[in-house]
Amino acid sequence: MSELPPPDAQAAEALRRGLPLRRSVTATWWYVAGGVVFFELMVVLLSTAELAAREARPAAVLGLSACGLAWVAAGLIPLADYRHRSASTPLLRWPRSALPLAASLLFGAALGLTTGSWTLAAMPLLQMLVLLNWPAGVRLRVVLAVTVLLIALAAIDTRQAIADQVADRWYQMVSLVVILPPVSVSSLWWWDVVVRLDRARASEAKLAATQERLHLATDVHDLQGHHLQVIALQLELAERLMPRDPEAGMAQLRAARGSVDEARQGTRDLAARFRSVPLGDEVANAADLLRAAGARIESDVHAEASLAPADVLGPVIRETTTNALRHGGGRWARLALAREAGTWRYEIANDLVADAPADPADGVIDRGTGLEGIGRRVAEAGGTLAVRRDGGAFTVTVTVPDVAGEGR
Repeated sequence: MSELPPPDAQAAEALRRGLPLRRSVTATWWYVAGGVVFFELMVVLLSTAELAAREARPAAVLGLSACGLAWVAAGLIPLADYRHRSASTPLLRWPRSALPLAASLLFGAALGLTTGSWTLAAMPLLQMLVLLNWPAGVRLRVVLAVTVLLIALAAIDTRQAIADQVADRWYQMVSLVVILPPVSVSSLWWWDVVVRLDRARASEAKLAATQERLHLATDVHDLQGHHLQVIALQLELAERLMPRDPEAGMAQLRAARGSVDEARQGTRDLAARFRSVPLGDEVANAADLLRAAGARIESDVHAEASLAPADVLGPVIRETTTNALRHGGGRWARLALAREAGTWRYEIANDLVADAPADPADGVIDRGTGLEGIGRRVAEAGGTLAVRRDGGAFTVTVTVPDVAGEGR
């Protein structure tokens, strides 16, 4: 297994302040951290049971248990640091790292004095060391060295265990102690893989939305740029011809007007091409895009969605989907296209990030090209736009007249 390098400082900051992790990814972290803590608790339990089996004093058993629990609790610090680590994070962060190391030395000393085992005495510190933020490629060598050292110490201790006739209990404990560091590191590597896959899905969804906008912007630029350049040349020529040949100048003005008509028609054709996707497919594409970003999707589309005004609702669906990707919490979204009482109603709801502004129009949807642009488009079609924030949910509802239904 090759080790994944830690993210750079910018990527680590994105983990903390950018798009939040999906709920399933966060659950994976708690599974990983819980597994490491569980194995550490098993070591504490078995070592305490071993000491009790030797008929030690209750005070010694309780003291060892307290040291073990303190060691497990202190181990939560490097685990928490690992979740948000970056390439710029130092190996040790004083004084934050002092507590885990001190707890490891204390528990190791207690284990060594009470059980007489070199393996148990070295294990707490070695386990804590493998949880630190080692550079890429170093952690693998560290965990291999730690495992070899524990195996060597276990071989020394096994001879004494056989002599004391406690080999059966010792084999169970030493097996868990030796595999604890590699199992912990394997779990952390698995977490790294899951996080990178989640970020790749989110980046793919954002890239798809960006490519769609770029494609539209390129087509508009090519179309309008050509026509505007021709119109500018025709007007410049008309300006030169007017003083000495008014008829030729007027001809150029008429040609410029024709170029304007061609530009308008080209723009209409371009808009029609982007609106040609049936609204049912538009909603399906929006759901797929949000699902690719990791959100849980609910979608409800009317059976006669092809009769809805695609020229109005198509851009609305695309714009609101992009805003949900950029500003939503990324955990869930709900899309619905319904026909009711002579109108078509499109609604999209999604969760919000924890620190989203209270004003739904402030930072949730871009001004100008976002909410205001949707409002103008819908108003021109005789429809209405409603935006609301209810707790952790943000909902945009667009209602437009059912023109096809009125004509029947």
